[in-house]
Amino acid sequence: MRRRAAICPFSVGLSPMRAVSIRPLALRPLAWRALHLCTLLAGLAVFVSAARAAPPDPLARDIFRQLIEIDTTHSAGDTTAAARAMAQRLRDAGFAADDAQVLVGRNPKRGNLVARLHGSGAHRPVLIIGHLDVVEARREDWELDPFVFTEKDGYFYGRGTQDMKDADAIALAALIRLKREGLVPDRDIILALTADEEGGTDNGVAWLLAEHRALVDAEFALNPDAGGVDSIAGKPVAFNLEATEKRYADFQLRVTNPGGHSSLPVPDNAIYRLAAALGRLERAPFPVELNPVTRAWLQDQADIETGPRGSDIRTVLRTPPPAPAGAAAAARLSGDALYNATLRTTCVATRLEAGHANNALPQSAAAVVNCRILPGHSAEEVRGDLVRVFADPQVAVGWIDPDDDQVKARAPATMAMSPPPLNAELMGALRQVVGRMWPGIPILPEMETGASDSVYTMAAGIPSYGLSGTAIDRDDMRMHGKDERLRISSFDEGTQFYYQLLKTLTSAR
Repeated sequence: MRRRAAICPFSVGLSPMRAVSIRPLALRPLAWRALHLCTLLAGLAVFVSAARAAPPDPLARDIFRQLIEIDTTHSAGDTTAAARAMAQRLRDAGFAADDAQVLVGRNPKRGNLVARLHGSGAHRPVLIIGHLDVVEARREDWELDPFVFTEKDGYFYGRGTQDMKDADAIALAALIRLKREGLVPDRDIILALTADEEGGTDNGVAWLLAEHRALVDAEFALNPDAGGVDSIAGKPVAFNLEATEKRYADFQLRVTNPGGHSSLPVPDNAIYRLAAALGRLERAPFPVELNPVTRAWLQDQADIETGPRGSDIRTVLRTPPPAPAGAAAAARLSGDALYNATLRTTCVATRLEAGHANNALPQSAAAVVNCRILPGHSAEEVRGDLVRVFADPQVAVGWIDPDDDQVKARAPATMAMSPPPLNAELMGALRQVVGRMWPGIPILPEMETGASDSVYTMAAGIPSYGLSGTAIDRDDMRMHGKDERLRISSFDEGTQFYYQLLKTLTSAR
């Protein structure tokens, strides 16, 4: 999973302001909102008038290249190979063997790296998590080879450039740089680069927490697989801090019947029945539901959106939204995929399989429906919602267990975690670094519409925050898609950001 961007239409020239705002998780008075809008506009003006490019870090770029060119897909890849390559980088930089461990569970190709930069011990460690595996990429679908690191037209191309080998390389390079500088942080910095975040059955974070908790135990965790810098045409406009996220769940729909010869069709066709169920799902979105984080994020969008969309946001934010205007406003907003995913739980068909011969009636038809569930709801609750939407007892709805890929009759009833309070030390460091690198842009709490490995660290009692310094334009989000790429200047800025953040966060107080 990787972050999604906010929306900002402004591009004006004003005198720069150097304030950095952090929006509280509550509605603000009109005057505060006006000040926030001015701060955002002023921050934009800084980049309109004079963009400042971060210097390239040759080490980070070389690590990035090496990671992209190690295939870590589930079908043919090997995260153990990537973990070993990164461990060797650390040992070459002076890390002891015990501080750059490759740990492998039941699958020899699903290894994980756990690295530690020792500090003074004045504070409990901070953990950085990042996954090494990537989504499948077929050469015939891409213009360029997805597993060849290619520099072209100001971008780095390759599978994982956005999700999330850029962040892996950046975090590893920061650790090596701090080590070479002889920095003794006031807390240990732990880096876990892991397997199977992208839907595999050997999730590294969950396994490390279960089998090697002492190696990854921390006061809080940073997850650069979420949050980050919003940009429009390469110009940063806001810094998103992931404060909560949706829960991921896959469900299988299956219809079976006797089948028969295709020359003697009957009304009860498994494919038609499954298609009818999916059609009902398409026409029955989940209800709008806001939580403190999404309400705060929408309030920020109401500050910066213009025209009818801004009016629709303000209507949806009313408690309760007026009828029928509230429903109409939500429907219009839902035409945008980002707003739709922010407003509600979403379930969408992603895979189909049916029939066994061209000249036979189908004996079975199956589909996978992927759901992203709002905090406060369980996978089993959503499975029940799907059953009610389909309203067909012949459509069996089962939960796909990510641990073994088996279809279970029921899903877990565990609710998604509530957002943790914002960590004061982290926020102080973040204010300083964002203020230096991108003066004037606001820091906005957000709910990730996807899901990440933070679900495991949060469940283990480790407060987790999603943040990244690499900017991705909202209209160029290619994670999980073809021709994935990252702007070179964005990678360089992200490299500088994480180094500065870790140094600021762990410096003597």
